[in-house]
Amino acid sequence: MSLIKDEDEKRKDYLFKKDRITRNGAKIIVIVLVVCVIAVIVSGIILK
Repeated sequence: MSLIKDEDEKRKDYLFKKDRITRNGAKIIVIVLVVCVIAVIVSGIILK
């Protein structure tokens, strides 16, 4: 099973297409995770 489908693949057993929506969704998820990590670090410094 493949995770990401390329445009030239004929397979149907994939989880994500390689398109704009998938890339934008991945960027949003990464940004949210980075903000959460930064918030945890900052709160740990402030609440010492």
